[in-house]
Amino acid sequence: MHDAVFLNANLATMREGAGYGAIKDAAIATTGARISWIGPRSEWRGEAREEHDARGAWITPGLIDCHTHLVYAGDRAHEFEQRLKGATYEEIARSGGGILSTVRATRSATEDELFNLAERRLRHWRAEGATVIEIKSGYGLDRDTELRMLRAARRLSGLTVKTTFLGAHALPEEYKGRADEYIEFVCEDVLAAATREKLVDAVDAFCERIAFTPKQTRRVFEKAEALGLPVKLHADQLSDLGGAALAARHQALSADHIEFSSEDGIAAMKGAGTVAVLLPGAFYFLKEKQLPPIDALRRHGVPIALATDHNPGSSPLSSPLLVLNMACTLFRLTPEEALAGMTRNAARALGLQASHGTLEPGKQADLAFWEIGSPAELAYAIGANPNISSKSFLR
Repeated sequence: MHDAVFLNANLATMREGAGYGAIKDAAIATTGARISWIGPRSEWRGEAREEHDARGAWITPGLIDCHTHLVYAGDRAHEFEQRLKGATYEEIARSGGGILSTVRATRSATEDELFNLAERRLRHWRAEGATVIEIKSGYGLDRDTELRMLRAARRLSGLTVKTTFLGAHALPEEYKGRADEYIEFVCEDVLAAATREKLVDAVDAFCERIAFTPKQTRRVFEKAEALGLPVKLHADQLSDLGGAALAARHQALSADHIEFSSEDGIAAMKGAGTVAVLLPGAFYFLKEKQLPPIDALRRHGVPIALATDHNPGSSPLSSPLLVLNMACTLFRLTPEEALAGMTRNAARALGLQASHGTLEPGKQADLAFWEIGSPAELAYAIGANPNISSKSFLR
């Protein structure tokens, strides 16, 4: 006996190698938190405690946003104005703005304030069919604030939240000229404390000219590995420092941004099973010119995930659906690739591929219902939200 069944549905299962994996006039049944049956309605012979008419809606896996910085205080609208007057992102960062300006605002906020701000932001994701979101720390850059950020993220509900420790996001002002010393503090004090509180699902770092060197990044990764934590990397966003290859050497879940990654770096990612996470919101907002190496990713068969990169400085984007459109219009992905990027491949970028990202028996019953004629409409319409409801059958 199944708990519930939805009949008269169209399914985009997003199974690997099956395009959209479309099943027209289908049925999908759930038991507890899992999908327990899926297939054409004509083949449904089971019994369920609840029977629902999906009224021809398309059902997809819930959208997964695998890269956000959702917990922070303040905003950086004034920097937006500066960029429009000619300043670059790097110039603003080097003059004390950028990440450090958000650090100052976030340090002054209480845990409850950070939670309330993030809770209000999260409504946008819930409304657009998202069921899983990753949230990074990295706007504290000290022990107490980093822990407050992670605790606030853990308190959020209504979606599955995966937390990522990003203490190596920028060099705080009090450590100016002492980057190696700061990295030791991050590893031996902050990350160790966060791990003891079970606040961390993965560890990230920003490997870039305005952030940390490959050597410093390796130190963070080695500490994460010693603690049994998977790693991710902000890689090759502004220059090619070999970030993609570095991520691959450490079997990273993902390398994110990667606009400047080399062919060798992409090949290394394929060999390591590292997902490429593309962030069209940051590309658009910063008016970047260097496109991610889409052809190389396709040629080497590297899974491509998409995310909002929601943050106050370079991607104040709160719409997973707009990411689908941006990926198609800016990066020339197909609508099918885009939807895979926010379902199947996004799950892989979080290490959740065994339980999330596709509609298959045994997987999490995270279902998004859409009033559309075809799955391509999700990437096609700008500013539309055809989501009827998203329901995680968690009891």
